[in-house]
Amino acid sequence: MVRNKRVFPVLLAVVFLLSGCKMWLPWAKRVEMAHSTPENLYQQGLEEYQDGNYKRAVELFQRVKEEYPLSPLAIMSEIGIADAYFSGKQYLEANLAYSEFLNLHPTNENLSYVMYQIGMCHFNEITTIDRDQSEALNALKAFERLLVRFPDSKFSFMAEKAIQNCRKTLGEQEFYVGKFYFNIKEYRAALRRFEKIARDYANVGLDYKVNYFIVETKRRIAEAEAKRGPLGKK
Repeated sequence: MVRNKRVFPVLLAVVFLLSGCKMWLPWAKRVEMAHSTPENLYQQGLEEYQDGNYKRAVELFQRVKEEYPLSPLAIMSEIGIADAYFSGKQYLEANLAYSEFLNLHPTNENLSYVMYQIGMCHFNEITTIDRDQSEALNALKAFERLLVRFPDSKFSFMAEKAIQNCRKTLGEQEFYVGKFYFNIKEYRAALRRFEKIARDYANVGLDYKVNYFIVETKRRIAEAEAKRGPLGKK
């Protein structure tokens, strides 16, 4: 107990001397402001991002962007915000942030990366083939835009594999619908689906079974027409 009584006045004296006879809270505020340079804020944002604290990283990058808009780190912070949203699986917010960067900085050296990430925002939202595949189509379009604009970029090479996956997903959904029509004997509707796959989604791993169902569907259509006779009656 005696030791504790001696320590407290010493700590209080140190605080009093460092604060310049000011209260504790204003001193702490001045220290915080002194460390709030764009470099320090950006570095803190990176550290929070690396630790998986994506919400805090967004806040710090946002401060760089808003408080130091003329700093070169402000542009990097815009990407940092989008990356933090993306890593936190907030793909809608990430897509908006990347798209805003694309519109504000159309000649930036990081544009191929940003365009790739826009595609990945859609790609990561792709659902099972029995559901709407708008995100697969959006991802495909985003990756194709990247290939057209930056054909030699390393991100374009990465996008090529994702494009194949998108095309396969879209083809599989068409097959899913076509098989449904086939099973309920709506053969003409089924044939349209199977032929669409053969035309638009070749070489994605569906060719063999699609060709089989095209042949079989045509056979059943011909068989049904033969039973109806020339007048369209059975």
